[in-house]
Amino acid sequence: MDYCKITKMPTYTLVEILTERLDLQIATSLKADLVQMNGNREKNIVLDLSNCSYCDSSGLSAILVANRLCKNANGIFILCGLHEAVARLITISQLDSVLQIVADKEKAEEYFMV
Repeated sequence: MDYCKITKMPTYTLVEILTERLDLQIATSLKADLVQMNGNREKNIVLDLSNCSYCDSSGLSAILVANRLCKNANGIFILCGLHEAVARLITISQLDSVLQIVADKEKAEEYFMV
């Protein structure tokens, strides 16, 4: 799991991508880890992409898997730390209306403080 850092917080799990690219190689591992987290009843996930300046369609697919797993578990999925290129890809793909996106992990944490 050297591509990411997973931190279990009291009310959510923080997944920080540590690589510059969220591509097929990383996305495959990320999906597997997300499914495992879901199996462990972790339903609230924050995915921090602040280190990631590139994302391809397989990366988007992993993001959508996380969103669907959280939604199906009645949880919350939040995406944060988007670089301009990644944010543009999400907007072009019209996923900005589907995904909960905030500026950074501190803003994401506010969702779970209530």
